[in-house]
Amino acid sequence: MTRRNFLRQALVGAALVGEAQAFGNWSEWLKREYCKVKEYILLQKRELLIPKLASYRYEGEYKVFDMNIQRALHPFFEGEMTHTYGINASYLGETILLGVGEKVKINYSNFLSEPTTMHGHGMHVPAQMDGAVHQIIHPSSTWSAVFEVKQSPATNWYHPHLMGETARQVYQGLAGLILIEDKEHMLKLPNEYGVDDIPLVIQQRRFKNNQIDYSPSRMDMMRGYIGGELVVNGGINPVFKAKRKFLRLRILNGSNASMMQLQFDKIPKFYLIGGDNSFLPDAVPLSSIFLSPAERVEIVVDLDGLQNSSLRLLDQISAKEVLRIEVGSSLEENLFNPNDLTRLEDLSLASGQKVFRFGMRRMRFTINGKTMDKDRIDEFIPLDQPQEWVVENPTRMAHNFHVHATHFRVLERNGSSANVRAWERGYKDTVFLGPGDRVKLHIVMRDFADPSAPYMYHCHILEHEDNGMMGQFVVI
Repeated sequence: MTRRNFLRQALVGAALVGEAQAFGNWSEWLKREYCKVKEYILLQKRELLIPKLASYRYEGEYKVFDMNIQRALHPFFEGEMTHTYGINASYLGETILLGVGEKVKINYSNFLSEPTTMHGHGMHVPAQMDGAVHQIIHPSSTWSAVFEVKQSPATNWYHPHLMGETARQVYQGLAGLILIEDKEHMLKLPNEYGVDDIPLVIQQRRFKNNQIDYSPSRMDMMRGYIGGELVVNGGINPVFKAKRKFLRLRILNGSNASMMQLQFDKIPKFYLIGGDNSFLPDAVPLSSIFLSPAERVEIVVDLDGLQNSSLRLLDQISAKEVLRIEVGSSLEENLFNPNDLTRLEDLSLASGQKVFRFGMRRMRFTINGKTMDKDRIDEFIPLDQPQEWVVENPTRMAHNFHVHATHFRVLERNGSSANVRAWERGYKDTVFLGPGDRVKLHIVMRDFADPSAPYMYHCHILEHEDNGMMGQFVVI
């Protein structure tokens, strides 16, 4: 497909014309469409597409982002356009870059013909700004998340959280990254976005006639919607051309249900520097990493010695290539200090314990015997009081456990701290539980108390979440 044909198809597409009319600024919209033409050319060359950094403006002391949730067309396959959803993009969303301590306003405008929400996954914000099932964005309306960044540097993300429809909307393309940075770590780590600091949103997607196929059977609702192509930043089998010695990869398992076991083919180890919500005190050399849906890691790869060759990142579970890294004849020097990346707080004595037990009743998933009811509060959690949360999975299928509002530490897995994996040793918001697993978490709710506005806890296999495996708590 030529540039001219691609642009013509984009212009006549009802979804994008509707977006332009709603956008109200034809010159800005055409500029955005030209960017999509460039994205198309990159994807057809199989070059890794780097999500664009979202633009912003200032309103007083607030950094303001305008994020448009829209239908679109995206070139997964040569000569064919796929109907998708995106946020300021044809698939996925632009990356929102924030600094520790900044005051932020994110305006999410819904140009879809259906309601949605937009949850800041991993973000420590007031419950009214959480973007979960109660903060609905109706068609042709805007909802704003307004908050101060009160958390450490991390790779977080945003996605819909509409009750019963989360899995389908995420599968169609609604997800994007929120990166939190500070100046201290920028001096220790590769930090030029798109050059040596690279985001990887990895998803499994099924296609039918080159269109996204979300048509789960009853079995798919039980095990989660898995299988299909590995899509990375909206591309299939992408290639990244490395220019510098140290390469930092921010990896999100953005799949609905697929587990991933990631490793490289030509190097025995890489350096793990962080998990969901924090850096580790020191980098940890590893040969592979396991990620369940919604989990993130940051790693650094040393490419010295691989000049004039290529390196593949592989997923052992799907037996597919995630990314090919091509290394040229020379590499620019850049910084990587693997030591003293952060200091994890000493854990205070817990004042109470709560147990969360996965189950199933009448073909619906449960936590503590209950399915999700948005009008019921399941737990009341005191502010600033450390607790132990024990999560148990006596079922015969895999689950994971995600908590809104705060971040936790994994104390034990199956009765021993020795079973806690390297990428689980910092602050997290999502933890994996295989059949029969039991994990113990140290958790504290800080800063925000609101007895009338609930947060969520749930399995982040999205079909399980949509099918009842979710509860609500308020901080008091």
